[in-house]
Amino acid sequence: METIRVAVDVGGTFTDICILDETTGQIRIEKTASTADPIDGILTGVAQAGIDLTKVALFSHGTTVATNALITRRLPVTAMVCTEGFRDVIEIRRGNKQELWDTYKDVVRPYVPRRHRLTVKERVGADGTVVEPLDEAGAREVARILAKRGVAAVAVCFMNAYVNGANEKRMKEILQEALPGVPVSTSSEVLPEIFEHERFSTTVANAALSPIVVSYVNRLGDRLKEEGYKRDLLLLHTGGGVMTPASVKDYAARLAGSGIAAGAIASRHIAMLCGFRNSIGLDMGGTSTDVSLAYDGQSRTTKDWYVEYGYPIRFPAIEVLTIGAGGGSLAWRDEAGSLRNGPQSAGARPGPACYGAGGTQATNTDANVLLGRLGTSLAGGKVMLDAGLARQAVEDTVAKSFGIEAHAAADSILRVANANMSDAVRLISIARGFDPRDFALVAFGGAGALHGVHVARDLAIPVVIVPPNPGVTSALGCLLVDIQHDYSESFLRAASDVTAEELEAAFARLEEEAAARLHHEGVAAENIVLQRTVDMMYQGQWRSLAVSAPSPVTDISALVAQFHREHQREYNFRRDGAPVGLFRINLTAIGVVPKAELASHAPTGKTPAPIGRREVWFEPDAPTDTPIYDRWDLPAGFRFEGPAVLEQVDSTVLVPPGASAEVDPRLNLIIRVEG
Repeated sequence: METIRVAVDVGGTFTDICILDETTGQIRIEKTASTADPIDGILTGVAQAGIDLTKVALFSHGTTVATNALITRRLPVTAMVCTEGFRDVIEIRRGNKQELWDTYKDVVRPYVPRRHRLTVKERVGADGTVVEPLDEAGAREVARILAKRGVAAVAVCFMNAYVNGANEKRMKEILQEALPGVPVSTSSEVLPEIFEHERFSTTVANAALSPIVVSYVNRLGDRLKEEGYKRDLLLLHTGGGVMTPASVKDYAARLAGSGIAAGAIASRHIAMLCGFRNSIGLDMGGTSTDVSLAYDGQSRTTKDWYVEYGYPIRFPAIEVLTIGAGGGSLAWRDEAGSLRNGPQSAGARPGPACYGAGGTQATNTDANVLLGRLGTSLAGGKVMLDAGLARQAVEDTVAKSFGIEAHAAADSILRVANANMSDAVRLISIARGFDPRDFALVAFGGAGALHGVHVARDLAIPVVIVPPNPGVTSALGCLLVDIQHDYSESFLRAASDVTAEELEAAFARLEEEAAARLHHEGVAAENIVLQRTVDMMYQGQWRSLAVSAPSPVTDISALVAQFHREHQREYNFRRDGAPVGLFRINLTAIGVVPKAELASHAPTGKTPAPIGRREVWFEPDAPTDTPIYDRWDLPAGFRFEGPAVLEQVDSTVLVPPGASAEVDPRLNLIIRVEG
C-alpha cells in the first residue's frame, strides 16, 4: 500500500526531506547537501532516508529553480510581441526606483532586451471592441524573424487584451505555426487585468521561465517514475497551494518564490493545531528571516511582489517579508558609530567565525555561542563550533570598537538582531492594522527558536510555539497544502451601477474554467472548494482591498458595507458616504488533498533529567546556571520554567528566565512569555 508522504524543500545549502507515515502519523527528517543540479540532491536524500518510492502516496516539492533563474538571469532567449508603439512599456515601467535618493543606482534591465521586443499593428478599445484587427502579414513577418533568431520562448502582450484577447489568441496561433514546440504566453491568458506594465511584466516572466521550469519538472518526474513513484509530482507555488506538471507549462512564474511560501503554510497549520487562529511565522535561517501572518486561520496574500525590483509578478502570493537577519548575519559599526546587524552575511563560506573556516567578523551565531545560548556541538555532533574563535570575533569586531566587555558586546549584537526582526513583525502586523498581542509567534528555521521569546517580549506577544522539527518546518509545509489555482478578471464598475446578477455571472465564468482545470487534474467534484473575493476601492483611489464574496452574490450593498469595515481595519478610517467602485473579481479554486494526521502522544507523567548544565548569559552582567535538555527526551505534557536550553539535531530552543513551557500532544513546545 502507498502509505508514505514525502516533501522536499531545496535550499541553497541543504535539501530538507520530510517523511510522513500515514498509518502512524510519525514524521522523520533527512538533510543532505544541495547539489548543482537540485534533482541529484533530491534523489540522494531520498536514498539516504531509505524511502521506497513505490510506497509513496504523495511527493510534494518546494523549489528555488524559478527564483534562482530570475536572480542569476540564466534565462533562455525570450522574445516579446507588442502592439505597435508599446515596445518599451516594460523598460519605462512605473518610472520609480527602489533607492529614491541614490542617483547612481539604476533598476536592473528587463528580462527581454529591446532587440527581441517586436511590434505588430492591432488595437483593441478599452471596452473590448476590436478597433483594428491583427495585421496578419506583419504578424507572420515577426514570427519569421523570431524563428530565424532561434528564440526559446515568446510573450505576447497587446494593449487592452485583458478585456478582449482575440488578437493575442490569433498572434499565438501564428507563432505556434512558425515556432513549433516553443512556449508562447499571452497576457490575456496569464493575467487578464488592467495596468499594462504589471500585465506585461508577469507575462514576460512566465514566458522566460517556462522552458526552464518545464524541463526541470519533466526531468524530476521521470527520475521519480524510474524509481517507482506512480502519482503526479506536486509543486508548491507562491499562492500557498500546489500545482501539477500539467499546469506548470502555462503558469511557470507561479513557482518563483515557491520555497518561501512553505514556511508560512507550515507555521499557520501548526498554530491552528495548537488552538491559535491568529499567528505570526518567524522563519530565521542562516542568512535571512522570513516573517508571515495568518489571521482567523487564513494567510495574508498579496499581488504586490517581485523577485527583482521593477518587474512585478502579479500572481497571488502569500505575503512574506524577508529581512537580512540570520545566524550568519554580520555585526558592524556604521559611520555614525552605531552598532548594526546584517543584512551582510558570512554565508555558507566562510560562515561564522566559530565554524573555523576562516571567518573573522562576528555573527549572531558567534554571539549565541559566546553567551552559552548555543552549544558547541550541532547536528548530533556532526558540526563542532569553536567558542574561542567566537569570542575572538566578538572582541575584535564589537567589544574593542565600543570599549565594552565581550559578553556585553555579544548581548548587544543579539539585541540589535532581535530589534530588526521585531521591526519586520511590526511591518506585517501593526502596519496592516493587526495587534501582535492577539497573535501567537511560531518560531522555526535553524535559528528562530533561539530568538523567538526575545522578539515576542519586544512586541508583547503572549505565546511562542516551537514546532518539533524547527529546522525542516518549511519542508513540512509542502505536505500540508492542496492543489490550488487562482483566477482573476478586471471588473471596473461603480458599485451603485452593478447588479448582483451581473457579478454572479462574472464569477460563474471563472468557476466554470476553474472546475474544468481541476477536473483535468483528476480532482473529484466533492473535493473542489471555491473561494471568492472582490477587490474594491473608494472611487478615485487606485489601491484596492479584497473583500470576501458569498456564493451566490445576492446583495451588492452587503459587499459595500464589508468594504467599509475592512478599510477601517486596514487604514483606520472609513468614508461611508463616499462612492465605492469594484476593481477586480478573484477566485481561488482548491482541490482538497487528503491529509494524514500528525501523531498525537499521551502524557507520560515522566520528568526527564537534563543531559547537562552550563552557564548561559541572559543578561550581560552575570551568567545563569542553566539545565540543558535533549528536546526528544521531553514527553507530551511535560511542563517546566525557564531558564532552559533544549538541543536537537536541527535547532536549539532557548527558554529564558520568566518564561514557562509545555510540550503539547503533538510535541510542539508552547512557551508562555512573561515580563
